[in-house]
Amino acid sequence: MAGAAVNALALDALDPQPVELLRLATAGSVDDGKSTLIGRLLYDAKQIFEDQLEHVVEVSRRRGDGHVNLALLTDGLRAEREQGITIDVAYRYFATPRRKFVLADCPGHEQYTRNMVTGCSTADVAVILVDARRGIVEQSRRHAAIATLLGTPHLIVCVNKMDLVAFDAAVFERIAHEFGELASRLGARDVRFVPISALHGDNVVDRSQRTPWYSGPTLLELLETLPIAADRNLRALRFPVQWVIRPQDDRWHDYRGYAGQVASGIVRVGDEVVVLPSGARSRIAAIETADGALETAYPPLSVTVRLEDDIDVARGDLIAHPSTAPALTRELEATVCWMSEQAATPRARYRLKQTTRSTPARIEAIEHVLDVATLERARDVDRLELNDIAHVRIRTAEPLACDTYRDNRATGAFILIDEQTGETAAAGMVEAVR
Repeated sequence: MAGAAVNALALDALDPQPVELLRLATAGSVDDGKSTLIGRLLYDAKQIFEDQLEHVVEVSRRRGDGHVNLALLTDGLRAEREQGITIDVAYRYFATPRRKFVLADCPGHEQYTRNMVTGCSTADVAVILVDARRGIVEQSRRHAAIATLLGTPHLIVCVNKMDLVAFDAAVFERIAHEFGELASRLGARDVRFVPISALHGDNVVDRSQRTPWYSGPTLLELLETLPIAADRNLRALRFPVQWVIRPQDDRWHDYRGYAGQVASGIVRVGDEVVVLPSGARSRIAAIETADGALETAYPPLSVTVRLEDDIDVARGDLIAHPSTAPALTRELEATVCWMSEQAATPRARYRLKQTTRSTPARIEAIEHVLDVATLERARDVDRLELNDIAHVRIRTAEPLACDTYRDNRATGAFILIDEQTGETAAAGMVEAVR
């Protein structure tokens, strides 16, 4: 907690009123009411246009739903509307006076595990729905395990359809207790519980009069007040170079800037820095943006930095402070989610992309495959199939400057690319470096 407090104080010192963007991912089993919840959230927060609502009303009437089916606001694909399920990650953008939001609506089916991994990979919060009538099911455990595995800082468990159990407090308390035990086993950092009825709007945006026994915040209140600034790693500077700026103009013949996004840490003009993997050192001469120069930059600002010395820096290099620089390695232990229909085998070759750097790589060994529903590990596995989550050893052709995913999500994450097709074969998280 001390580190979180330091992070929050550091951000406040840099900008007393930062504009916060919260990324959230939603997940739930089929018929848990996830799409209805998102539709209700957008509707009650007045985040939809009149023509959108008119279309939903008309489609609901044609389908004979008997009510305005707010789930149609998010089930955008024709296949989803026809089947009444969510099969792809859909991104929604909305804002309230307190925060801006990017919402990743993830599918609930087991065969779309890779889609949930995609949605949760950058999320600050995972909203997991549980049907009050059915309680915690296998998919609930799967979603909790994936969100925790991906290092999602906050979990909000919405116990939905409370109207169908007469808003019984005992039902809510039982589910919260069972899920709390599961979360403890998984090592989840922060778990909150909200009793809701997405269909009627209870405790989604407005507080419900039908849950007098619940004194906590509504879902939207939670999303607006969770302390996400404290989740950012401000201790170790990581600035992946995305672009080298060398204007082809005689007036700028001495200009050399390095553009990118501050992934973690704080960088100030005058700081001593090291460029990896070369190890060359210099100092920050300037920090520039389209709106003018800055003295300090922090995540997630996109800036251009200039160095005092004319050293060789290229796309894919990483700028860090010497005292907290990451390790250089060619051997990784990692957890990967296999996203390709083409199975992987040991010694298979791919291109590994981490931050802005890419290098040839191969899977040296498959240690085990994890069953995220039971948390059991299957060993002696000789191939990875679609949606498998596995612990593997990887060797790269070139050294990488990386952290473990636990220490830094930005530099501890990577993807494996099939060099023949260009498709993403796997998403990975560094567990250890050698």
